[in-house]
Amino acid sequence: MGISKTEKFTKRQNRIASLAKGLGHPARVAILEHLFKIRGCVCGDLVQEIGLAQPTISQHLKELKNLGLIQGNVEGARVCYCIDPDRWTEMKEILMPFLNSDQNVANPCETHGVYTID
Repeated sequence: MGISKTEKFTKRQNRIASLAKGLGHPARVAILEHLFKIRGCVCGDLVQEIGLAQPTISQHLKELKNLGLIQGNVEGARVCYCIDPDRWTEMKEILMPFLNSDQNVANPCETHGVYTID
């Protein structure tokens, strides 16, 4: 059996890609922003807040939960979701060094005689 493409990359590179994919839909970003705004758990008002159908919201919640960015607690017949603070911190610790990779680096295109066109 052949090697999968993800096995060619480091664990860190795969995790960054996974997090980027998880954040790569505006509905998931809106859900996370709403959870931060209310500073607590949300049980059912996301359909009204985000403006998407319940099955769509559920799918986005599932993606965020699979990433570990949110956690769900069963309360009666409902599942209430909130930010997992430990995993959110972990995500920042992974993404920030990557996002800051350009610090103290001159424009590499200019140093090699390649210029961008505006």
